Amino acid sequence: MTLKELAYALGLTAHGYISEIEAGKKKPTADFVLKVARYFKITTDELLKDELEVGRK
Repeated sequence: MTLKELAYALGLTAHGYISEIEAGKKKPTADFVLKVARYFKITTDELLKDELEVGRK
């Protein structure tokens, strides 16, 4: 999934905000964290701990 696709899925108008979070330039808002967790059907704890193994087996 691209940043543009994720932004669209989360109802954002552009992907720049996500890019800045990814680069460490901005901190995500609580609302953003909730949207991402709901979209991926995970808890906010799982998301914030950053321990998910994505695409690894």
